[in-house]
Amino acid sequence: MSHRCLAAVLTVIAVVALAPVFAAAQATNTPAPPRTLWGVPDLQGVWDFRSITPLQRPEELADQEFLTEEEAADLEQETINRNEHLLNRGARKTEATESVDSGEDGAPGFYNNFWLDRGTTTVGTRRTSLIVDPPNGKLPPVTAEGQRRAAEVAAARERRGGRWDAAENNQLDDRCIMMAGVGPPMLNTGYNSTYQIVQAPGYVMILVEMIHDARVIPLSAVGREPPPEVVRHWLGASRGRWEGETLVVETTNFNGKNPLRGSSDKMRVIERFTRVAEDTIMYRFTVEDEATWETPWTAEMPMRQIGGPIFEHACHEGNYGLYNTLVGARLEEQQAAEEAARPGRD
Repeated sequence: MSHRCLAAVLTVIAVVALAPVFAAAQATNTPAPPRTLWGVPDLQGVWDFRSITPLQRPEELADQEFLTEEEAADLEQETINRNEHLLNRGARKTEATESVDSGEDGAPGFYNNFWLDRGTTTVGTRRTSLIVDPPNGKLPPVTAEGQRRAAEVAAARERRGGRWDAAENNQLDDRCIMMAGVGPPMLNTGYNSTYQIVQAPGYVMILVEMIHDARVIPLSAVGREPPPEVVRHWLGASRGRWEGETLVVETTNFNGKNPLRGSSDKMRVIERFTRVAEDTIMYRFTVEDEATWETPWTAEMPMRQIGGPIFEHACHEGNYGLYNTLVGARLEEQQAAEEAARPGRD
């Protein structure tokens, strides 16, 4: 068959296959979502997760599910004003504390606010929280098992000594092993909240800007069932399928070493990606973990398409930040011991 005949046949097949989609779009007066060459919704591109909407609803908003337009505008302006204030105020010496994330007068801590990029807008729906279920916008109560596990983790950390006694006592993001927000589920990380989606027949890949992890997700087919329960991963094992216009991704087999708000290795995450506009994907996820929360919980937020590319986030490659921190701690201990040993001191 000639190339011209083959192209004609493929065109006819594509038109027939997509006819129901175009018809539905015309019936609802909404544009049909873009399609890949093999006929599924096209989710490809670089997508932005930045939003000042918190995961959980603030206490002061109680049962208020949505902000008014005026409240959302005021909150966004407050964020812009804060960023401008931190940018223009005088330089201040960094003091050693236990946190890199909080400093005096609203400063973010050791990181200058210039390097952070949480966004300046609320989530497009003006929700007061990303959590949409439970209706109160809060995480469900923690089970007795979850509380016991949290206490065991805290006790183990106490036995290992202080944060600066060993590299292993630092958090995973301090050691550049794993960062918050990478997912699943994917969340605003405070900066580098960008994801790139690439599709191929039978696969979807999500590249994470934060610490450059990549999730390769096989789509449902024979031989692509999740691995045995004993096989565990940092990001879990993801398997995807199409439900109409929505990509559904289920992830299990977490190793439990990078818990989400105290989750266990039994956590199951169901993500849904639906392209609702030319530049918007509605991202919705449900977390199920009977070993941690009394009920499942669900959150959603729009992903906005932006220009690429994503640049590499190298973290500790090529520097000695953690090593120098531990050396500094040992030096402070040595100086304190020498001071205590001086003649005339009690």
